[in-house]
This record gives sequence, C-alpha cells and structure tokens, in this order.
Amino acid sequence: MKLEDVREYGNLELLTKKLVDGFITGKHKSPYHGFSVEFAEHRNYNPGDNTRFIDWKVFAKTDRLYTKQFDEETNLRCMLAVDVSSSMYFPTATNDKLRFCTIACGALANLLQRQRDAFGLSLFSDTIEYISQTKSTSIHLHNTLIQLQQALDKTPTQKTTDLPKVIHSLADQIHRRSMVVLFTDFLGEDKRLEELFTSLQHLKHMKHDIILFHVWDSEQEELFELEDRPYLLTDAESGDQIKIYPQEIKNEYAKKVQAYFYDLKLKCGDYGIEFIEADIRKSFDQVFVPFLLKRNAI
Repeated sequence: MKLEDVREYGNLELLTKKLVDGFITGKHKSPYHGFSVEFAEHRNYNPGDNTRFIDWKVFAKTDRLYTKQFDEETNLRCMLAVDVSSSMYFPTATNDKLRFCTIACGALANLLQRQRDAFGLSLFSDTIEYISQTKSTSIHLHNTLIQLQQALDKTPTQKTTDLPKVIHSLADQIHRRSMVVLFTDFLGEDKRLEELFTSLQHLKHMKHDIILFHVWDSEQEELFELEDRPYLLTDAESGDQIKIYPQEIKNEYAKKVQAYFYDLKLKCGDYGIEFIEADIRKSFDQVFVPFLLKRNAI
C-alpha cells in the first residue's frame, strides 16, 4: 500500500492496524525471506524456563510447549524517532513527508507491540520536543499513535533540524542496547557530516543498533521534476527565498543531491549503520522489510 492510497484516511490507529494486517497476510507472496512476522502471546519453551508459565491448554491442542509471555517481558527495546522540523511538512498542501513518517512509525509500533517488544517515541527538530518511555502495552501503543497524529495535525512553523545534537541527546537518554529507528529527510546535513557521524558513533558506543530512514519525495527533491515555468522557492526552515527556472539548474541540482546521499549511504556502510531510502511515492513495504530483517538479526 502506498501513501496516495491512504492520504485521506482519518484514523491513524485503524490505518496502521490495517497496514500491518495486510503486510502479514501478504507475506507469503513476498520475495523476501528469512524473517518472521509471527506475532503471539507465547514463545517457545526452552529448557530451564519456569514450568509454571507453560500453557498446557496450547500443549493439549498442538503437542508443543509454549510459555506465556507477559506484557512486561520484552525481547527488544526500540526508540522510534521522527523529524518534525519544517521541511518534513513538504509538500505543504498535504504534509506528505511527515504523513509518511507518522503512518510508517505507527505501523512499526503496532508490529512491535504485537511481538511484545518495548518501544518508545521521540519527536524532534533542533531539539527533542517529545520523548516517551519504552513500553509494550496496548495503552502505550494508543498514546504513541495520539502523539503522532497531533504532530501531523500541527500547523507547521519555521523549525530547523539539528540531527547531531538530537542524536547525542537520544544516546544519553535511552536504555543501552536498544534499536534506534530514525525518520528524517537529512536536509541541511551535507555541511556537517563529521558532526553527524560523531553523534552516530555515540549511539554505537552505547551498543545501539541503528536504522536511518531517509524520507523524501524523489520526483521533486531528487529529480527536480517541476513544470517549466518560473518558481519562487521558500526554504521551509529559514524562510529564505530564491527565484529559479527549473530547467536551468535541474541537471546540476540532481547531480549534487545524488552525490550527497551516495556519500551519506557509503559512510553509513563504513560505520555499520543501516541507511534505507524511503520514497514517499512507494509502498510502505520499503520500511517494513528492512526493519524486520534488522530486528530478527539482533
């Protein structure tokens, strides 16, 4: 399912559940293998586990031993961090980049809660604006989706991004050995890559696994596919304006943008950090698949 199919869907909680249900139902058709999307309130019995937690009713039906897994038990702690700076509200008429993030992030929270993994939410711009505890309850999932919906419904104001500062702050606040999943467009970071990777090293030093989702509109933000007419472009974060003719700068612009993100992806590979391009014009599977592969590799 793509963003264009769900843009007008009003209820984020029902939408994310529908997305996850659809993904799980259709997984047998997927060309991707090697990860599990089986979600239950039980886990396999292992020798040494406390026998008083064995579900004997399930054993009677399946002849297999399972132990009951309670809400406080978790296999993973995951912090879902979403950029809510001004550039994420592009295009301004539909807020599509942030809309994509809120839906994808809400669906991942749904996946985690079904698997009894603990998750938290962080919303940031040039500072952390909101951060929750990491829990695995259904109430926590509901509150997480409310926070995402409120972020999407806000009227955008001029807010810049400070990824290095935010990442350092996250590294200091979240539990060691967590998974950190960060959604951002990485705009404005090309001039301070050294600072960015110093902060990412801070996360790595705290034994965190990292997935960076680069959220963008490839047609407009990479290929610069605009009508052949004059434009007055406004920087969403600074308010600066510039008059341009797209055809005059299109090729040079595309080269620079592609080179920047190629370097960013290459450097992430050197540091053992997952860097995933998440094009808002494509399916949400581009988020689910690498996330589950990474989650099951931990």
